[in-house]
Amino acid sequence: MNQQRVAICNAVVLARLLNATLVVPKFMYSSVWRDVSQFSDIYQEEHFINYLTPDIRMVKELPNKLQSLDLEAIGSVVTDVDIPKESKPSFYLKNIIPILLRNGVVHLLGFGNRLAFDPIPFQLQRLRCRCNFHALQFAPKIQETGALLLRRLRKHEGHSGPLDHYLVGPYADSIMKEKRGQSAKASRYLAIHLRFEIDMVAHSLCEFGGGEEERQELEKYREIHFPALAHLKKTTKLPSPAEIRSEGLCPLTPEEAVLMLAALGFNRKTHVFVAGAQIYGGTRRLGALNSLYPYLVTKENLLSATELEPFKNFSSQLAALDFIGCTAANAFAMTDSGSQLSSLVSGYRIYYGGGKMPTIRPNKRRLAAIFVKNSTIEWKVFEQRVRKAVRQTKHIQSRSKGRSVYRYPRCKECMCPTD
Repeated sequence: MNQQRVAICNAVVLARLLNATLVVPKFMYSSVWRDVSQFSDIYQEEHFINYLTPDIRMVKELPNKLQSLDLEAIGSVVTDVDIPKESKPSFYLKNIIPILLRNGVVHLLGFGNRLAFDPIPFQLQRLRCRCNFHALQFAPKIQETGALLLRRLRKHEGHSGPLDHYLVGPYADSIMKEKRGQSAKASRYLAIHLRFEIDMVAHSLCEFGGGEEERQELEKYREIHFPALAHLKKTTKLPSPAEIRSEGLCPLTPEEAVLMLAALGFNRKTHVFVAGAQIYGGTRRLGALNSLYPYLVTKENLLSATELEPFKNFSSQLAALDFIGCTAANAFAMTDSGSQLSSLVSGYRIYYGGGKMPTIRPNKRRLAAIFVKNSTIEWKVFEQRVRKAVRQTKHIQSRSKGRSVYRYPRCKECMCPTD
C-alpha cells in the first residue's frame, strides 16, 4: 500500500509533465504480499479524480480504440528496467514523449521510485503534495473500521484526535459520539511500527541471532522472492552482516526496540499499538515487548474476527488500518527509517500535526554502536546514550535537496494551506 501510494502520486506528476491523460492506476500483484486489491478497494476513486481535475485529465479505463492495441508489440510498455531510479523530468521528455506521440499511449509497468525529487518545477512538486495529502483518501470501509480502531485504542473515551478527520473522514464524528458529554480523559497511546517482517529481514542481509537455521531460511526466501539479490550475494563480495549492522543498515529487532523505548522513559503503564504484518520469529520475538508492556495491542487484538473479515488476505487494506493507527497516535516510533509506512506516517504527522505530533526516529548507526560495543553496561549510562542518540536526530526538519516530500513535507512547495 505504501509503495503504491508513492507510485500513484509520481504518476500524477508525470501525467502533468507530459501533458497526458492518466488512467486511474492499476495495482500489480506481488508474490510477497499476495494481494489482489485495486485502487477503489483502498482509496476513494471519485474523490481522487475530482480533486485532481484542475491539475490533470484522468479516465477510469483506457479508451476503447486503444484497448484493442497490443501495447507490448508496438513498443508502448515501459518497465522499471527501462527507467533508471530517480529519473529527472528530462529523461521522460526525451524518452517517453516520443512513444506517446507515436502510439498515443504508454503503459508504465511497475514505476517504483522512478521519478526524482529534484530538480522538479515548483508546481509539480506541489502537485505531489496535493496528491498524497489531499487526493488520496481511504475508502469508506477502511475509514469506518479505522475509526473503530481509534475508539478502542483510546479506550472508548469519546475524544477525537487532531488528525482523525483527515484519516477517517466523516467517521471521525462516530469517535466523538460514543461518550460525548463526559469529562473522562482520553487514553493516550504510543504507536510503533516494527518493520521486522521476513521480506525486510531477508533483504537486509543482516543476521538476527538465529544461527545456521536462520541463515538457511532467509537464503531460501531470497532465492524465491529476491533472486537478483541472491545471485549478487553468491557472485559478489558484499559487506559482512556485522559491517552492515555497524553502519546502521539493519532493522531494529523487537528486543532492541524494547530497550530503546524503555531507555526513553516509556514505562509499563504505556499503552502501545504495534503495527506491522507477521513479525519474523512470531510470538517468540515479541516476548520482550509483551513482558515489558502489558498494555500492548495490535489491530488483531482490538478488532474482532468478524470486523477484520472484509480485510482478510488483503495486506494493503490491513496496512491502511495500521497507517491510521500510527498516524493518529500521540507519539509514533519507527524502527527502520527506510520503511515506506514509517516515512509516510511521519510525513503525514508533520503536514497535519502542527508540530504537536512527535515522531521518534532513531539513529540506527549510533544505536548499533551502543548495542554491539557494550556487552555489559549500567542502565543509567545506557539511558543517557540512547537519549543522546535520539536527540541528535532532528525530529522535524525542512526538506533538503533530493529528499522525499512525502516524508519531509516541510518545504514551500508542500506546506500549502490545507483544503
